[in-house]
Amino acid sequence: MRLTPVGKKGRLKVYLGYAAGVGKTYQMLDEAQELHRKGVDVVIGYFEPHGRKDTIEKTEGLETVPRKTIAYRGASFEEMDTEAILHRKPEICLVDELAHTNVPGSERAKRWEDVRILLDAGINVFSTLNVQHLESLNDQIWQITGVRVRETLPDWVVDEADEVVLVDVTPRALRHRLERGVVYPLEKAEQAMAHFFAEQNLSALRELALRHAAHEIEEHLTDLPPSASALRSQSSSVRPRSEVRVERILICLDEKPTTAMLIRRGKRVADYLHGDCFAAYVLPDLDWNRLSPEKREAIEKHLSFARNLRIDTHLLSGRDVAQTLVEFARAQGITQIYMGRSYSAAGLPLLRNSTVHRVVRLARDMQVVIVSERNR
Repeated sequence: MRLTPVGKKGRLKVYLGYAAGVGKTYQMLDEAQELHRKGVDVVIGYFEPHGRKDTIEKTEGLETVPRKTIAYRGASFEEMDTEAILHRKPEICLVDELAHTNVPGSERAKRWEDVRILLDAGINVFSTLNVQHLESLNDQIWQITGVRVRETLPDWVVDEADEVVLVDVTPRALRHRLERGVVYPLEKAEQAMAHFFAEQNLSALRELALRHAAHEIEEHLTDLPPSASALRSQSSSVRPRSEVRVERILICLDEKPTTAMLIRRGKRVADYLHGDCFAAYVLPDLDWNRLSPEKREAIEKHLSFARNLRIDTHLLSGRDVAQTLVEFARAQGITQIYMGRSYSAAGLPLLRNSTVHRVVRLARDMQVVIVSERNR
């Protein structure tokens, strides 16, 4: 990893895995030790040992910045001391568990926000992440494992990393580590292997990690200057940029909880297609204040969630919701519209004369994707 010149923004390197125990932190520390031997100023900003002896041994000889203690609900918690790291200003700072949620009372809500502060100060950061913590995969992870991951980060945080290293072992090798008590104590490991660490779960998670790593490689190749084009396949036929159709996706918001799933799906597709992503809610009675407090709170939550994923959000006004959405879509050059399925008060799918049905009829020149809520 190239070190950052003085005065420039720091560089972020992410060690990506598909589950705990694949060796992300160990590999991060191993590389840090090699750099330390070469005279690079490396410190540990935050390290989570999880009782793993081999990993703990890898920290020997590396300076650790003391954590800060935060009191919350009568208990004390330790978090990374970002200000102390800024004062120390090392060349490289190691920060374990990028998706971690800081205890209430911290200056920032998420650890990745602390990392961005370090990067802005010109400090290079090595960090670790499991693929299940990517926000856009939250629904897929739940479908695969039955576990709703609560600690997530927006995909763009990893997309903006200067380097992503996939740390990989086979599911069978990982389960063998669990059986030997390397990852968790044996009692906890047995329970884990029967649930989240079941071999079919690990295989599916590994595939997601491999796909995401391939996507990151493609993104970095796309960003290469023309002089680096030799790295690409000589036989591939690439159309001039002016001829490439840019996909523009519109996510139609409503107050239902399943809208979060819709937002994730639309954003992930937009990212994979290198397209633009919009989200819109239509006020049918032209007055935001006439919405019930519950509905207004739900819509505000979805709009905030979309903005956090760097989706361009819009609040529209129009008595005809379907027509307002389609007119906005045409004005923005939208190519795909994502909508949730409409249901009656009895919980049955609505087809004729529903908003979804009318959008499908009005937007015949666009692709309309109707996303249903899936149960495990």
